Amino acid sequence: MKSVDYIIVGAGTAGCVLANRLSQNPDNTVMLLEAGKRDVHPNIHIPGAYAKNHKSGHDWGFHTEEQKHVNNRKIYLPRGKVMGGCSSTNAMAYVRGNRADYDNWAMMGNEGWSYKDVLPLFKKTEKFLDLKTGDAVYRGDKGELWVSEKTPFRTVYADAFIETCKAMGMSENQDYNGVAQKGVGPFQFTIANGKRQSGAVAFIKPILKRRNLIVSTQSLVEQIEINNNVAKAVVYRKGNTINKVSASKEIIVCAGAFQSPQILMLSGIGDPDELGAHKIETKVESYGVGKNLQDHLFYGVGASVKKQDGLNHYIPVKGQVKALWQYFVSKSGPLHCSPLESVAFLNIDNPTEEVNFQYQFAPLNFGKGYDFDPYDFKTLPTKDGVSILPTLLHPKSRGSVSIASKNPQDHPVIQPNFLSEEEDLHQLIKGGRLALDILKHEIMNKHLEEIVGPLDHSDDGIKDHILKTVETVYHPVGTCKMGKDEMAVVDDKLKVHGVENLRVADASIMPKIISGNTNAACFMIGEKAAQMILNPLTKTRERVASEIMRKT
Repeated sequence: MKSVDYIIVGAGTAGCVLANRLSQNPDNTVMLLEAGKRDVHPNIHIPGAYAKNHKSGHDWGFHTEEQKHVNNRKIYLPRGKVMGGCSSTNAMAYVRGNRADYDNWAMMGNEGWSYKDVLPLFKKTEKFLDLKTGDAVYRGDKGELWVSEKTPFRTVYADAFIETCKAMGMSENQDYNGVAQKGVGPFQFTIANGKRQSGAVAFIKPILKRRNLIVSTQSLVEQIEINNNVAKAVVYRKGNTINKVSASKEIIVCAGAFQSPQILMLSGIGDPDELGAHKIETKVESYGVGKNLQDHLFYGVGASVKKQDGLNHYIPVKGQVKALWQYFVSKSGPLHCSPLESVAFLNIDNPTEEVNFQYQFAPLNFGKGYDFDPYDFKTLPTKDGVSILPTLLHPKSRGSVSIASKNPQDHPVIQPNFLSEEEDLHQLIKGGRLALDILKHEIMNKHLEEIVGPLDHSDDGIKDHILKTVETVYHPVGTCKMGKDEMAVVDDKLKVHGVENLRVADASIMPKIISGNTNAACFMIGEKAAQMILNPLTKTRERVASEIMRKT
């Protein structure tokens, strides 16, 4: 049986950072296991081809169970099955969240996770290409992950959205990842030189020649072997062959909010009743595994526009040829960019309180009907338009992930319980009303032909529109939550409770979802995990100061 020092399960965002950092020391042998293939497909690297990654060979293609409170819909849940994970397939938005998010984690008893603690880790991973005077306090310029707000393609509607929000009382904010999150401004993206900056591109490709790093793709982890409450080895399937590799130091699970709990349960870590139902021997009782599932929800409030200068007219073959010519020859056009353009963070209930809504703006028309697939642009109309996507940042509803069987190849059972808390629906309706007000404002409205969704602007009409169109923003978190309570799966060092030499490091460890897109936080979580593994005795200056104060 092969043996290495560290095994990382999952080459997603956090896993790529960890593989980079743990293998920096040539004395550490590191194995990175990824169920998907190498990230060689051009649709991964061309930003504007983002939508083609969904329902493709590098997408797990999960779905929820029927959602009782959402017209019994089974909602699609894209997940990256490729090197880089979701950072290779997402819309590339770079959003750290709000400082209060991390301070709240710390107040829950998770030492070392306050905003002051994690800010240096965000900065360490990042190379912000638009660094301005004063930004160095909050932004990094020496990291591997390239981040920028400037793109060669930007519609007039993106600026009209910003100007409208300002006219309606929102403050302008050129850097929502800086001193404050609240306000309206341009989106920031993990894009540089017209190419996606995924975890694999930023952290793995530059180090593939390290002799102490083994990257094994198309390797599906079946279970972690645990003996006497110590994680010893990983069993994985590569093709038709079952392999086993042992870890002399640690195993770190970075498989995401759906599959990290699945792997733990398949390994005998979880609720004994749930494991017993599938004839899995319980190695460690952990009742929180798979619980506490949270995700952001959004839907489109849109309009068609008077001119064909958005994205929809690029959907037909003629438009795609034009876009490819612009991308490869003139180094311009929409393929250089994410479909998102501008963003507003606000509190829809009280402007003075922390943000609870994110308004994502895209120059896309989803049309009047309900027969489109937002993950298949071919189903959208060719008439250009705009959409505001009200995003509920702090949903009350909670769900769970469980296993369908003891077969690792079976998809997990995902039950988010979307809109099971009525307040979530009421908030989304309120968010839709404000989005309609933005579209009707004279600054934005002068560009519009007609509002196409929802057609009925009453509360009942907005509700019906939500139930037919609401989608997850594919930001699932929380299913291996960090903490000290009886439902916590890992501690604040990300060590699995009750098991030695085993950690989880990905979005599943978040005790509460952050205020925005989750990918940037996963880069930070990977950096934080590496810091704690390599420097277990390191204390932050704040922790040292607080200890001195207690002693005096």
